Amino acid sequence: MTPTRPAIATPLPCSILLLAGGRGLRMGGRDKGLVPWRGRPLIAHVHDVVRPLSDDLIISCNRNAEQYRPYADQLVADAQQDFPGPLAGVLAGLAQARHPWLLVLACDAPCIDGALIEALWQARCAGEQPVMVQQDGQWQPMFSLLPTRLLGDLRQAWDQGERSLLRALRVQGLTPLHCAADDPRLSNFNSPELLSETPPGSPA
Repeated sequence: MTPTRPAIATPLPCSILLLAGGRGLRMGGRDKGLVPWRGRPLIAHVHDVVRPLSDDLIISCNRNAEQYRPYADQLVADAQQDFPGPLAGVLAGLAQARHPWLLVLACDAPCIDGALIEALWQARCAGEQPVMVQQDGQWQPMFSLLPTRLLGDLRQAWDQGERSLLRALRVQGLTPLHCAADDPRLSNFNSPELLSETPPGSPA
């Protein structure tokens, strides 16, 4: 069922990580977070939604740091220089997070809203398992909420050769947040073709 909670009125006691450190291969190598959509960089649209929700907004970026700086409280970069993937960005974010929880979001999902974020937050359970959106049966690691205590376990998985964020988190046990297959808030604009389209139900 797609969450329909009202927008969050006050900041959450969690850090927020926006992942913008990829190669952008489907964008022809362009830095996805800085690609314009409706006249502004994608990162600006995501920033507008999440900025009121945390006093610790982190962006993971491996280039163009000065262009990302206005949108974040902290910038982090992967320890490796070869764009190793989102797990590396999450490790960097967990290491710098100032709160016990870290909300992980993609930089190219400008249609997210406060209701989706609050639903992730409310889905936490007493066992402090990570929470992840499950859309039509498929896990979506770019929409997840992680306890920062996982840093040690995820580092160990990395050291043992794991590079998949989803596989590393599934070992920890995941609490699902079920969303509909056609939920427009989960749209990733990760190609020029998708940027030219407007998902049904997305804000104009």
